[in-house]
Amino acid sequence: MTVLEAIQKSTEFLSKKGIESPRLNVELMLAHLLGTSRLQLYLQFEETLKAELVDRLRELIKRRGHHEPLQHLLGTAHFCDLELEIGPGVLIPRSETESLAEMAWTELQRRVQAGRTDLTLLDWGTGSGCLAIAIARHCPEAHIDAIDVSRRALEMAQRNAARYEVDKRIRFLESNGFAGLPDESRYDLIVANPPYIPSNVLDSLQQEVRDYDPHLALDGGSKGMAYHQKIAQEAASYLRPDGLLMLEFGYDQAEAIGPVFEAEGWAIEAFTQDFAGYRRFLTARPSNRAE
Repeated sequence: MTVLEAIQKSTEFLSKKGIESPRLNVELMLAHLLGTSRLQLYLQFEETLKAELVDRLRELIKRRGHHEPLQHLLGTAHFCDLELEIGPGVLIPRSETESLAEMAWTELQRRVQAGRTDLTLLDWGTGSGCLAIAIARHCPEAHIDAIDVSRRALEMAQRNAARYEVDKRIRFLESNGFAGLPDESRYDLIVANPPYIPSNVLDSLQQEVRDYDPHLALDGGSKGMAYHQKIAQEAASYLRPDGLLMLEFGYDQAEAIGPVFEAEGWAIEAFTQDFAGYRRFLTARPSNRAE
């Protein structure tokens, strides 16, 4: 079987299974198996694949046909120009969260330009470490605490941080919410992407999400904002006097999320849109410190 034949037959199979962008999926899996780039495949269309490699491709295609996430099959996910290790039990980073990372490092860079050199950041619910690592790479002056309730996620995040040589500036802590932080912890910026899917919606999610992402990282309670409520109640005491909170919420939760924070004494500075034009991110500070 040639490279082109493998791509065509596998694409047809995944298309029948209802997989989005089936050819792209196939090309990424085949490039992964060959240890080459997707672009390089186009120069190898007529080459014959070894039988062992065809068998390995068939197994990956079969698993993808059962809607196992492509990132799990490749063992990696892309986020802010990073290639991060990813696997079962850890939330796959979403592209929209890249905007939250950029918001955070832009704010920290602004503070550096204003003469600050002792910047601190908390990544609440770090998962794969995507936010903490991306921010650390764009702001070398920042020292970061990254917390998560999942030990598996923290171990993976630590490996990802080491790969990009920022592990010396990120302290990974096992913590249920803020409970595991040292009492003296204070931050210039807290970033968070809490679970925000309402519990009764989980069963209707895409199969890739419903069956493979950890529900602990998805389930936001009855209205999808249980963790946002908890952050609103507790985060202020962990901020420095001029500290900010930036967090993500569901695409349809903007109208509801503002009152949650205002009721807990926060002044909302901005709602920021994602790439699709939905208000997806909140920037706030404790109202008694509002400028």
